[in-house]
Amino acid sequence: MEIKAIGCEPLQLKMMHVADGHTLKVYRDHGGYKSLQKAFGMSPADVIEEVKASALRGRGGAGFPTGMKWSFVPKDSPKPKYVVCNADESEPGTFKDRYLMERDPHALIEGMVIAGWALGANTGYIYTRGEYKYLIDIMDVALAEARDAGLLGKNILGSGFDMEIYTHTGAGAYICGEETALLSSLEGFRGHPRMKPPFPAVEGVYACPTVVNNVETLTAVPQIIEMGGIPWRDLGTEKSGGTKLWSVSGHVKKPGVYELPMGYDDLEKFIMEDCGGMLRPEYGLKACIPGGSSVYIMNAEQIVGKNVLMDYEGLVAGGSSVGSGGFIVMDESVDVVESTKNLSEFYKHESCGWCTPCREGTDWLVKIFDRITSGGGRAEDVQLMLDICDNIEGKSFCPLGDAAAWPIQSAIKQFPEDFRKWIVNGAESSGNLVESNL
Repeated sequence: MEIKAIGCEPLQLKMMHVADGHTLKVYRDHGGYKSLQKAFGMSPADVIEEVKASALRGRGGAGFPTGMKWSFVPKDSPKPKYVVCNADESEPGTFKDRYLMERDPHALIEGMVIAGWALGANTGYIYTRGEYKYLIDIMDVALAEARDAGLLGKNILGSGFDMEIYTHTGAGAYICGEETALLSSLEGFRGHPRMKPPFPAVEGVYACPTVVNNVETLTAVPQIIEMGGIPWRDLGTEKSGGTKLWSVSGHVKKPGVYELPMGYDDLEKFIMEDCGGMLRPEYGLKACIPGGSSVYIMNAEQIVGKNVLMDYEGLVAGGSSVGSGGFIVMDESVDVVESTKNLSEFYKHESCGWCTPCREGTDWLVKIFDRITSGGGRAEDVQLMLDICDNIEGKSFCPLGDAAAWPIQSAIKQFPEDFRKWIVNGAESSGNLVESNL
């Protein structure tokens, strides 16, 4: 498992290979909590402006500008304010945040306290997925270390600012990665999403102003305060600042967690050189899902020789998106129908059932995939799946519906031959040969 920076000095990954880097002493020996001290010398408004200037965009998938999100919190609200870390990390193909919490937990704590200072929030929560229970133990030890050292609790570092941070574990529901469902779960209710507006910045946990950011986003904040917003932004591009972590898996020789500057040039080079190329030389590159299972799948023709830049704008132009950075590489041995069926089963299982388009749509998509892969595929099944996706996309209560539709839509568009093979072979074996409309 590779854990390293490519094309930049390690920032997010700087503590990954440091012995006992998860401890407070070693973290402080490497400059930890100096950014917090610096932030206390700035006004809360100036901290927010630095984060705005950095062009840091949410690393959980949506890519919304972090500083702008912070600025939406009403300054004159009489209600208490909260900082919530989304450590659910349930997106298939994504595993970077667990390394940050496991090996550099104090960077997350420091980032959350800086955010608390900027927002006037005296309470923070770290919400992890149920399968990450062991990380709760690591975070609790780090929180206790910080508390004993005066870095949490009352009058932090003599600043007059008070803040407490608590851990909370979910029960393993993908939907709780959606920020409003996470807040419902945090309050002790079922993890159902909420209608927006009001957005969490105005009415979040306990109906109070709340900022929800994921682990990678919050661990970048101390770097931004230390370096300054503009220098940190200039590590990447004007609209996609800084560096980004990518969770690389699949048919490459060097899977792992990689830190790249935003705008890294290019996607093909990253796969074929930095990640060691294809695991089995007899098979060439067939597909790549660059941002976790929810984003559009790309075929080799969209990657090879196309100089796709690895940032928000570059990947959209290339036909996909950054998402959560779950980078899945597939070689020519993969049947995209089978891999997409697997994802559809996941989304069906993880649908919370709150709204009809997602609850019913994901179930019907799996049934059609089952029919196709059991040899009963019909020519009209492909269009039927596209119609169902259209009835889910943009019409479900939360983005899980979109996440269920996009892999299917892009798989049909980019790999029609895989679907054609199943449809035609199924029709032949049933003695009812039909002409596929792919």
